[in-house]
Amino acid sequence: MIIVQKYGGTSVGSVELIKRAADRIIACKAQGHEVAVVVSAMGLETDRLVDLAQAIQARPDPREMDVLLAAGEQVSIALVAMALKERGCNARSYLADQVPIHTEAVHSRARITHVETERLRADLAAGIVPVVAGFQGVDAHGNVTTLGRGGSDTTAVAIAVALGAAECQILSDVAGVYTTDPRLVPEAQLVQRVSFEEMLELASQGSKILQIRAVEFAAKHRMPLRVMSSAGGSDGTLIADDEGMEAPLVSGVAFNGDEAEILVTGVPHDPGAGYRILQPVSDANIEVDMIVLTAADAGRMDVSFTVHRNDYHSALERVREAMKAHPECEVEGNDRVVKISVIGVGMRSHAGIATRMFAALAREGINVRTVSTSEIKISVLVDEAHLQRGVVCLHEAFELAQPPEQRPLLPGRPVL
Repeated sequence: MIIVQKYGGTSVGSVELIKRAADRIIACKAQGHEVAVVVSAMGLETDRLVDLAQAIQARPDPREMDVLLAAGEQVSIALVAMALKERGCNARSYLADQVPIHTEAVHSRARITHVETERLRADLAAGIVPVVAGFQGVDAHGNVTTLGRGGSDTTAVAIAVALGAAECQILSDVAGVYTTDPRLVPEAQLVQRVSFEEMLELASQGSKILQIRAVEFAAKHRMPLRVMSSAGGSDGTLIADDEGMEAPLVSGVAFNGDEAEILVTGVPHDPGAGYRILQPVSDANIEVDMIVLTAADAGRMDVSFTVHRNDYHSALERVREAMKAHPECEVEGNDRVVKISVIGVGMRSHAGIATRMFAALAREGINVRTVSTSEIKISVLVDEAHLQRGVVCLHEAFELAQPPEQRPLLPGRPVL
């Protein structure tokens, strides 16, 4: 059985941690598995390289930036391979162009198109552990590309899919997926299993455990993911198909502290209103998240939407420019807001989730600015000052500190 293991930067951040990772790889191999390994750059190394580039060039050239950042993984794969060999386990390191891992001709956020497996399969058949650089690829012109922050997760999933692995394991300094961030809520519980759908929502709503593109890739190809600690101690969290099993109504509370809100009031209520506001934002490749259109008086409406806080000033400037043709409109911004979400596949078939959520927030005196929903998620936008209280009260309201089997069902009938 083939297992692909990915070790994050915090798991290979020192010589001792690299040795521990090597021991973990050998232990997996000793269980009878064929093991392929994907490794990130050593902890903080990517940040150091970014700082070096910006000290040379205010806006670093994208191609050269990818060449620079890819160097971080070259160091870590060689050291991991050395650690394995030192322990009597034959290993061989590979840069992305040696596998090769093919990507689009895009710098800083390329997508993998396909992975060649001939060399990897030959190594596995010979008992050799291939140690592959994550985060990087090569385009059709031979240029080095990178996949964006967290891209090593995607590399690991792509290799697991290409090899037909039984499981892709993501090992880092966290034990798995929790009901919420334990740093905010010490009572947060480790979740043993979540569905691909739930993990996609958790990742998109602010959970930093996995890169969302990696989860999308795994879900598309039904590749089981396991998030676990490189230090051992538990089996972590399995992310896989739902399999129709009874699921808790709410699996977790996610939050995103990088939100910013833009509000346009007094907009003429006509079919092109939303387009006129959002089109210049879209043209700047700024992603829009929560959108609310509210009918006002006298043929007017209010439009609010959120963007990432890094894009706030650019988006606000573009909307104000677009609204100069409508001086009666007012444009306001607020970059001190956060999004809190409750997520769970059990929400599909039960009523009462939103009621309990809003009741909990009301008891804490937390005003909700905006709401967005999906079948398995309810998100609210609140003032930044209410982040911790909001997460804590929702975690308590849905009794997530208890193991899933001990959580009572919410009152309310199933929705047929």
